[in-house]
Amino acid sequence: MQMKIRIKEQFIRFRLTKTDVTKLAEDGMVTEHAQFVTRMLIYSIVRTNGHRLSIDFDGKAIILGMPGEMIDELSTTEIVGFSENNTQVKILVEKDFICMENPLEGQSDNYDYPNS
Repeated sequence: MQMKIRIKEQFIRFRLTKTDVTKLAEDGMVTEHAQFVTRMLIYSIVRTNGHRLSIDFDGKAIILGMPGEMIDELSTTEIVGFSENNTQVKILVEKDFICMENPLEGQSDNYDYPNS
């Protein structure tokens, strides 16, 4: 798994590989972490029964709640992702596509661009 996050001000984007999407659909959760010198930052997506994306930070983990219907749609259709703009932090969850220019990391588990 190689789920990535990108944070800019009050906006956070989660990017999911094919393996991440499959694990999320099958297990209802996907988690990654970044190890710093003295602490670890954990970031997770968990299946919820709600109807909207939600997000929280407990001091060491960023936890994104994603409705089961969205997870199912993400894993079984060509939909690229989902967003939520009605929270203090704007959220985007999307499939991770292959970088077309200057790839800096392995991309074998990323999605091909639609219509490419």
